[in-house]
Amino acid sequence: MSTTKTARVTWKGTGLDFASEVGSGYKLDLSSKAGVDAGSPMEMLLAGVVGCTAIDVVMILQKQRQPITGLEVEIKAQRAETYPMVYTDAELTYIVQGDVDANAVEKAIELSEEKYCSASIMFRQAGVNMQTTYRIEPAAVAV
Repeated sequence: MSTTKTARVTWKGTGLDFASEVGSGYKLDLSSKAGVDAGSPMEMLLAGVVGCTAIDVVMILQKQRQPITGLEVEIKAQRAETYPMVYTDAELTYIVQGDVDANAVEKAIELSEEKYCSASIMFRQAGVNMQTTYRIEPAAVAV
């Protein structure tokens, strides 16, 4: 059985600025001029991809009892120059903190990108050429 998700955008009445709300009640502003007071819808797609895979990787590493203390996932993506200007290429970089095993990190990323993360899998199925790298850094020191 499928799960239905919902979202709604409402034009703010000036420019190309919108208020959005997703089914869980979270609200987010969107704009065609990203960086002013809101992100663009295309930037939010990227945030969805890295957010989705980050959740997976942390959950998998914790389940494997790996001592992960931090995680950042960065994405750099290129869009086609002509309309519909879809994403064509994306580079994901996972920055894992903690005394974690490299093999466990690789497996967690692989499971996320190939089995669990709907957002990155949709990107791949849409033809986005995705490249992945990771690095492990020492555990963050509490100040």
